[in-house]
Parts: sequence; C-alpha cells; structure tokens
Amino acid sequence: MKFDPKKKVHNSLQPKSVDVSVITVNYNGYEDTCEMIESLRELIHSVAYEIIVIDNASKVDEAALLRKKYPFIHTVRSIRNRGFAGGNNLGASIANGKYLFFLNNDTFVKEDNFYDLIQRMESDETIGGISPMLMYADDDRMIQYAGFTPLSRFTLRNRGIGSGEYLNERYLSPKEVPYMHGAAMFVRSDVYREVGQMPEMYFLYYEELDWSLSIRNHGYKLWYDPCCRIFHKESRSTGFDSPLKVFYLTRNRFLFAFRNRTFVERCICHLYMLLGVVPRDCVKYLWHHRKDLVRATLKGVKAYFRMTRKQKLDDYGFEYSYYLS
Repeated sequence: MKFDPKKKVHNSLQPKSVDVSVITVNYNGYEDTCEMIESLRELIHSVAYEIIVIDNASKVDEAALLRKKYPFIHTVRSIRNRGFAGGNNLGASIANGKYLFFLNNDTFVKEDNFYDLIQRMESDETIGGISPMLMYADDDRMIQYAGFTPLSRFTLRNRGIGSGEYLNERYLSPKEVPYMHGAAMFVRSDVYREVGQMPEMYFLYYEELDWSLSIRNHGYKLWYDPCCRIFHKESRSTGFDSPLKVFYLTRNRFLFAFRNRTFVERCICHLYMLLGVVPRDCVKYLWHHRKDLVRATLKGVKAYFRMTRKQKLDDYGFEYSYYLS
C-alpha cells in the first residue's frame, strides 16, 4: 500500500484499512491514557490506525470508562493484572494492523511521524522493530532514549545513549541498536507472529530486552530512529524506587541471565549479583533507612531461586504477580 503523508486519514475500525495498531496497557492510569489518546486523535492523520487499550485489572473498570469516552477505540478489561508483556500480548492478539506500535500509556505525541516509521520499515525488510527517540515530558528538550549500548556478558550492565542530555545533532541519525525501549516499540505484525509473544514470566522489567534478543536471534535488526519523537512522563529525578520495582528488577536480572547466557556465563552472573550487587544495594538502602527496599531485594532473590526451570523458560502455570499477592 502506498502512503501519502499529506493526505489526512482518520483512524478506521475497518480491519482491512488498518496500517498501525497502537497498543497500550492501562493500570489505574485513566488520565494518562486519556491524554495519550487525545494526542493521537488530534495529531495522527498520515496513516490509518486503531487504538487498543488493555485495562490490566484496574481498581475500577477503566476500560468501560475509556470506551464510553472514546467509542472509536478497542478496549479489553483483563480480570487479573497480566503485567507489561501479558497486557501487550493480549492487545496484539486482537490487533489488525500491518504494524504494531506498543506505547506506554504515560506517553504522548506532539507531531505526526508515524508515516516516517513505516517508511523506515519498508526501506529494509530485515528491520524487525524500531524504537523512536524518547523525550522527557517534564523537559521536552531532554532525551530519555536515543539507543542502548549492549548488556555486558557478566554484569548485565548497559547504558542508555543520550539519556539526560539535551537534544543535539549527535542523536539525530538513525542507527541499529541491540534493544528497543519498552515505552515505545514499533514492530512488524508478521515479525511478532514469527518470533512469538513477549515473555510474560518477567511481569515487569527486562521483558523488552529479552524479546529484543529473540527478534535479533530470528535474523532481524532493531533500529533507533529519531524521525519520530515520543514524550514520556517518566521522571528525570533520581532517587530510590518503590519496593515493587526493586523486587522485579532484582528477580528479573537473575532471570534474564538464566534465559540468555550460557551455563558458565550464567554462573558468573549469578555469583556477581549474589556477592556484589545484592550486598551493595542492601547496604545502600540501609544507609538511607530504607529497610523496605532491603526486604524487596532479598525477596526478589528468593523468588528467583524458587522458580522451577519450566517457570523460567515458559509462560505457563506461574503466578507472575508473586510480589503483589
């Protein structure tokens, strides 16, 4: 299909006319989701698209509220919190677009660049996924994401390219990257079907890194492309995270090593984390009088080692929201 970027095309609910399926997961985030939908409705006219919102068991039925306010969108209410990957996979299962655009619900757009992402995809059939430039919403001149460096083999550390820097020409060139950013992932729907769904055993954090590796292992490339900018409400401020976040980051760092490293590399990773990272983090949290984060860290380690091999490798028969229960 040929696209005319100057032609205004309103989002269509007719499956055959959908070029892009925008998929977002909502969890007690009604106002953020409304702002995202409003920005899309007001600004995106270069492609035919649909909006799919998965309500991840919010305290109230926000899917119904969103459907009433925006009757042109698709909404699904999950009876349980399926996590980041689970919610996005549910959205992808009902999507009709040639391309899937997984967007966090706390993001919004300021200009219409979706057509440019399609052009990038169609310029090279080996490109499986693209993450656009991410900017901090509280300072729209400051970059959150302009690519990632690779994770190190043993420490699993990497760096966000351009993160915290003001926008400059160094970050205005598209390039191949090792991983997409989970807040904004533009993926071919046929690649999604070929590679398979995002791994749901993570529940929160690290799933987009794991999935990015799967896409690359299937022979596709991942790109960062600043032709499109997405504004993300994640705070630039440093400081300590919630116990929930610390729990999943700790557990899932071990889990990522198990799933994506050789036996020897995995052993080294685990020893590094057990003897270095975990004690260091616990001391840091104690110094700042955050015993709740110490407990979350230790609980994350314990949760990982309680997982069976089957639970680490597939998405069946495991309660991913362990910490929430």
